[in-house]
Amino acid sequence: MSELMTLAEVGGPLAAIGGAVYARKAHPAVYWATVGLPSSVARLVASYGSTMDACGLTVAPSRLRALAIRATTRREVRPVPPRRGLIRPTSTGLKIRLRLAPGQEPADVAASCERLRHAWGVHAVHVRDIKPGVVELRLVGFDVLRQVKMPRRAERELLAVPVAVREDASVFVRDYRAVPHQLVLGATLSGKSMFLRNLLTELAAQPVALVGIDCKRGVELAPFAPRLSALATDSDEAAELLPVLVKEMEDRYDLIKARQGIAPGTPDEEITSDVWGLPDDERPVPIVLFVDEVAELFLVTSRKDEDRRDEMVTQLIRLAQLGRAAGIYLEICGQRFGAELGRGATMLRAQLTGRVCHRVNDEASAKMALGDIAPEAVGVAVTIPADRPGLAVSGDTSGGWGRMRTPYLSLADAASICRENAELTPEIAALKPFRPIAAASPEATPIAVTKPRPATG
Repeated sequence: MSELMTLAEVGGPLAAIGGAVYARKAHPAVYWATVGLPSSVARLVASYGSTMDACGLTVAPSRLRALAIRATTRREVRPVPPRRGLIRPTSTGLKIRLRLAPGQEPADVAASCERLRHAWGVHAVHVRDIKPGVVELRLVGFDVLRQVKMPRRAERELLAVPVAVREDASVFVRDYRAVPHQLVLGATLSGKSMFLRNLLTELAAQPVALVGIDCKRGVELAPFAPRLSALATDSDEAAELLPVLVKEMEDRYDLIKARQGIAPGTPDEEITSDVWGLPDDERPVPIVLFVDEVAELFLVTSRKDEDRRDEMVTQLIRLAQLGRAAGIYLEICGQRFGAELGRGATMLRAQLTGRVCHRVNDEASAKMALGDIAPEAVGVAVTIPADRPGLAVSGDTSGGWGRMRTPYLSLADAASICRENAELTPEIAALKPFRPIAAASPEATPIAVTKPRPATG
């Protein structure tokens, strides 16, 4: 009996320790909820004042407070830290709001994130500005980019879809109405195609026209044919499709101009400068154009192809410059996108507000994506390891940037989602000649796609 008691006394704690070590490695969310969260909260509460003082985030108290302390306690007056709000646990960490003392700014707290991380035993600490004088500390308990899982309740709106998880455990939302056009760069096997799959399948469930240009014979976009309103699989078809999109954009501008024939007494809410101001029954369906491997549109093999190349690039630039108001948005993908591609490349890149840079083969490629909007993000992009496909640095022309990672989505699952939403594919008369013809059988994988040709005569 004594031996059993001894075994229980020794084996119980060892089993608990072993289970915690296993959970921390294999199921970090479970470990955080059971072990990490209580211990981090205890550290934070016990050491908040001393930690803030060590990080230089305390200030001298006001004269009134100093007099009150001397009069009531007769103890030494010490600097006071920012006032702490309630500690709000989350599935991935903690959230705390701090009211900054006079003279402090969010940058002061952001500069101490690494110290706070070690002091409170969490994976990372991020600072977000809430309003003047108030910041939010987001403590992340574990590496959320190691095993990416999208939140079940991620919000979705028309043309605003969740695509990836940021390193602060928030969701990266691709919002086309806020960021109309985006450039996505990445080397082979960097996860660029995975980003494209997640984005396309999220949009497939919305009343949006999806148009693809895949000059790699359609190997990337052909599986999604049931949900595509148009698909070009080589440069010749792209040269025929782009003018049609430009003409569609011009027709939409004519529709907006007709609406602007403002008659006396027209309500202010009926005056518009883009398609979103049109009545629901008059508004044309939004179009999202995916261009996979954009360099194929720039490259030419002979001098006679240069005129066609210049024409396609000019049409892409026009769509990037004018497409937003007409409800046409661009998602430009490639391995490298710089001035060496030819005339118009830099001008097109300047119109692409959003930037996503996966692992690249050289620093110059990272500079092409991020150097003109967030130079400090270039160094982070070039350190993305090869064993983490889908990891990327996202930014926009506002200068903000951060790391994120898309969850794994198999090609078969993505194709299945597109088949299930095939009935949502809008009918646009101008794009009908380019509509891909897909196999009707769900078991047909990959989907067979015939090359559409525009009607002539």
